[in-house]
Amino acid sequence: MPVSVRLGSDVLLCSNRLKGTRVGVVCNHASIDRGFLHVIDRVARCEGVTLAAIFGPQHGFRSDVQDNMVETPHRDDPRRRVPLYSLYSETREPTAEMLRGLDALIIDLQDIGARIYTYIYTMANCLRAAAKHGVTVIVCDRPNPIGGVEVEGATLREGWESFVGQFPIPMRHGMTIGELAKLFNIAFGINAPLEVVKMEGWNREMYADDAGLPWVMPSPNMPTLDTAIVYPGTVLFEGTMLSEGRGTTRPFELVGAPWIDAEQFAAAMNDAGLPGTYFRPAGFEPTFQKHAKQPCGGCQIHVTDRAAFKPVITGVALNDMFRRFNPSKFAWRQPPYEYEHDKMPIDILAGSNALRQQIESGVPIHEIAASWADDEAEFKRLRAPYLLY
Repeated sequence: MPVSVRLGSDVLLCSNRLKGTRVGVVCNHASIDRGFLHVIDRVARCEGVTLAAIFGPQHGFRSDVQDNMVETPHRDDPRRRVPLYSLYSETREPTAEMLRGLDALIIDLQDIGARIYTYIYTMANCLRAAAKHGVTVIVCDRPNPIGGVEVEGATLREGWESFVGQFPIPMRHGMTIGELAKLFNIAFGINAPLEVVKMEGWNREMYADDAGLPWVMPSPNMPTLDTAIVYPGTVLFEGTMLSEGRGTTRPFELVGAPWIDAEQFAAAMNDAGLPGTYFRPAGFEPTFQKHAKQPCGGCQIHVTDRAAFKPVITGVALNDMFRRFNPSKFAWRQPPYEYEHDKMPIDILAGSNALRQQIESGVPIHEIAASWADDEAEFKRLRAPYLLY
C-alpha cells in the first residue's frame, strides 16, 4: 500500500515560517500537493505572506513550451497580478531587479533524478543570485521519483559544463532536489543563504508510486513514471539522429529510426541480456521532431524489475546496437544543443567525449559500465554528508 509522504511545501506552509514576508516562488504546473492544490495558490492564501513574484523554469511556468531551444518571455500573471519571470530566457539567473523587495525565494520543483534535467540548474542559478543579493532560498523537498539508492554513470568532466550539466555528478544521482541544493551550495561553493524543508515519511527505496502522491508530468515529454525510470539512459538519444520518441505518446520509452526492422532489433536487444527489462518490437510515427511523419522501427522499453534495471547502461546499449545494425545510417546529432555551439550534443549529455569514443571504438558494453565504477563510488562518498533521509 502506498504511504502518505508529506512534501516539504506542506511542512513549510503549515508552519509560521513565512509570516510577515514577501516571497517569490520558483515552480511550474507540477508544483502541487496531494490534493492537487498548486503551491502558488497555497502561498497566496497564507496569512501575513505576500506573493510578490513567480519564476518559471525551462518549458515555462505552465510547462507548455515544447522544444528545448525556445525562449519564453517575461510577463505578468493575469490571475494573481504579480510578475511572472522566465528563467529560460535572456537570463537564466534571477536579476537584482527580479529579486528586489523579496525576503525569500521559495523553490518547489519536481526533479526526475537525472543529471541533465535542467530544473536542478535553475535552482543552482537561483542560489547564485541569492548569494549575490542576500536573499534566502527555501527549497521545499520532493521525492526523487526513481528512488534515492542507485547511482549510475560517469561523472561530468571539467570543461564539459553546460545548462544540462553544471557540476561533476553522474547521470543518475539518486538524490532529492533538497539534497542536491545542499550539495551544490556547500560542496560546490555557492554559499547562498539556504534552508531545505525536509519531507516527512519518504525513504530512499521509494519510487514515485510508493509515495501516495499524484503524478503530474513535470515537463512536456515526461508523461509518466515509466518515462522517468528509463530517461537517464534514453535521454542520450537526444545526441543522435535516432528518434527518442518525441512526437509520440511514449517519449523516451519508444526509440527507433526509419531504417530499422523492429522485430530483428528487439530480438537482438533481448539477446543482450540486460537486466530488469524487456524490449518489445514497436513501430511508431513521430508527429514532430526527428523523423516526423515517417514510420520508424525500433522498440519500447518495458522495465520488468526496477531494482535490477540499469537505465544508463541500457541507453548506451541501445545506441550501440543501433550503430551496429547499420553503421552507415547511424549518426550523431550535430551542434547546437542547449545553446552550446562548439561541442557534440552527445558529449554534452554524457558529460565528456569518452562515451562517444568508446561506442565508436567498439568497446563492449560491460567494459563501458565498468569504466564508471570509480566515479560512482566517489560520488557516493561525496553525497553522503548531504543526504537527508
